[in-house]
Amino acid sequence: MREITITDPAAGPYGLVPGPDGGLWITLVHGGRIARLGPDETVEEHPLDNPACGPSIITAGPDGALWFTRNRDDRIGRITTDGKQSSFTVRGAPFGIATGADGALWFTEMNADAIGRITPEGAVTEFPLPVTDGFVSMITPGADDALWFTVNQADAIGRITLDGQVTLQPLPTEGAAPVGITLGADNAIWFVEIGAGQVGRITTDGTITEFPLPDRAARPHAITADPSGGCWLTEWAANRIAHIDPSGAIEEHDLPTPSSEPHGITIGPDGAVWSALETGALAHLPR
Repeated sequence: MREITITDPAAGPYGLVPGPDGGLWITLVHGGRIARLGPDETVEEHPLDNPACGPSIITAGPDGALWFTRNRDDRIGRITTDGKQSSFTVRGAPFGIATGADGALWFTEMNADAIGRITPEGAVTEFPLPVTDGFVSMITPGADDALWFTVNQADAIGRITLDGQVTLQPLPTEGAAPVGITLGADNAIWFVEIGAGQVGRITTDGTITEFPLPDRAARPHAITADPSGGCWLTEWAANRIAHIDPSGAIEEHDLPTPSSEPHGITIGPDGAVWSALETGALAHLPR
């Protein structure tokens, strides 16, 4: 594994996603910027109109642009691969964002107990959740065309259909505090429990399995599917990234720099594992 410095340590690389242009696009949560790492490892930075906006999670949109949440100023941002920017007002501290099967972007509103939907043209719809102070976090498309999301303070996994019907599934573990969530190669939904130090799996019929990490204090934060099976995840407090296979077996990899604060994780255009380190770098693990 190696680290590639992409920005100053105060900028805080947080979320990342492969773009349609072959680059990796990264949110700099504390710096109020979006960065791009090219295949040749050159870095471009794009300042946003509000340096304090808190860009958090980023995803590839259905329109060939990158869409991201601005958690601290209640906006959804959009940036094209040539750097043109726009943003749209929402509410409730948006955090997670993902493209749905309907060609819209779906996002979580952490402080409003709601799921939002925005079209590529900017039309916004909101769907309230049957929970109070749930702290809804990340969101992913499911194999069933619904969107699945974590409800951190309610210890639950949520599901919303494209017409806005919401169901919540409580987790078996009290204090699980789920955050990251992804659609696995097995068509189940995989998620991490930052409070309990576990990885969870839920099928479309609601069957839940939980897998404890070797270090229950590792504070797993983000998770992404491994196309060959299982998932990769970040262990924020333990300074590691880890792989869990479909049976629940876990393999861990220490990061080269102590206290590097790994957050987002993805499979890059090169097929390697990439993780955003809040101390200013990306970790790169060839497979």
